[in-house]
Amino acid sequence: MPAPKPAPASDPTRASWSPVDLLPDDLLGRFRDRAAGHDRDNTFPHADLAELRERGYLRAFVPTDRGGAGLGLEQVASLQSRLATAAPATALAVNMHLVWTGCAAVLHARGDESLDLVVEDAGHDEVFAFGVSEPGNDLVLFDSVTSAVPTGDGGFRFTGTKVSTSLSPVWTRLGVFGRDDSDPASPALVHGFVHRDQPGHASLGDWDTIGMRATQSHTTRLTGVEVPASRIVRRLPVGPSADPLVFAVFAVFETTIAAVYRGIARRALELAVESAQASTSRRAGGAARALDPVVRWRVADAGLAVDGLEPQVDRIARDVDDLVDHGPDWPRLVVGLKTRATETARAVVEQAVTVAGGGSYRSSSELGRLQRDVLAGRFHPSSTDSAHATVAAALLGPASS
Repeated sequence: MPAPKPAPASDPTRASWSPVDLLPDDLLGRFRDRAAGHDRDNTFPHADLAELRERGYLRAFVPTDRGGAGLGLEQVASLQSRLATAAPATALAVNMHLVWTGCAAVLHARGDESLDLVVEDAGHDEVFAFGVSEPGNDLVLFDSVTSAVPTGDGGFRFTGTKVSTSLSPVWTRLGVFGRDDSDPASPALVHGFVHRDQPGHASLGDWDTIGMRATQSHTTRLTGVEVPASRIVRRLPVGPSADPLVFAVFAVFETTIAAVYRGIARRALELAVESAQASTSRRAGGAARALDPVVRWRVADAGLAVDGLEPQVDRIARDVDDLVDHGPDWPRLVVGLKTRATETARAVVEQAVTVAGGGSYRSSSELGRLQRDVLAGRFHPSSTDSAHATVAAALLGPASS
């Protein structure tokens, strides 16, 4: 990972800024009301996106002089957690747009203007999607099974399959990468951006999952879609890389994913408290279940977990904003954060479901939906197995000499 510049002075706007400014309670109420229908019908939250766009949410990372809010990663992570308490799938879908715009902001802060085309387009409300994940590729950004064939003028044609393309019905810009084997002795990974109005790509409309259904993360088939030289942003060697783009993708993706699941954990705890306070126990003579020692322990256990998660997301995001130099520890810090957040959210939801009882098993239950939504956390890169391998390598050295 790159060695960032020295940390800037603290941002005086942090203390006064609040996520409620962009996501007021009434907005979240509408999102929560619609979320159940999108989950039931397996549909995209077009109305949510329209309201977010109108409020400038898609321009959160865009500098103020480009028409955006000019927010940092810590602030956007706070927003994403708040959004996820109302509509987790909406938050996860929009997250992929925020990853690209966040990468552009992280790179620009470090003197790298290679993603300024993202800033320019995002300032005009173009919607970015993440076309990286591939079937059969557990190396994620370090290799690709998609081919990138040079066109001879600096551009490339991409052919392959991308899975879990969130925002499939609405994206206008798709970040893709593939492998250029034109020089077998020196294969390269090529990153660029596809425009939706180009030929050579198709969405398969195959997103039929048990949770996070509103993300509409369909498989995308690339059939020689051409990306001109002006939209090629990187050509890197195959394998692990210390390139700033790789750092930015991992740092922003893992942190904002963690933020989404922090929001799910918050909401599950709220629902557990509401359930315990609203229900009574005949076994306890009609007393509120909130007085049951076992229920109290479960709610407290969930609360302890959420309280422990809160500062972890904030700290990593703030360190990215402040250009803190964690050097070779950055990979383990960000994949560790994502793993802890998603696993903690699952544990909190499980406790909440136990407190709420059989009613949460109904498909109409918000807590039942959270129980399904939270399962998606294990499938986002980096997987739990991959994260453990990364941390082990950092602490113990490589597995083989």
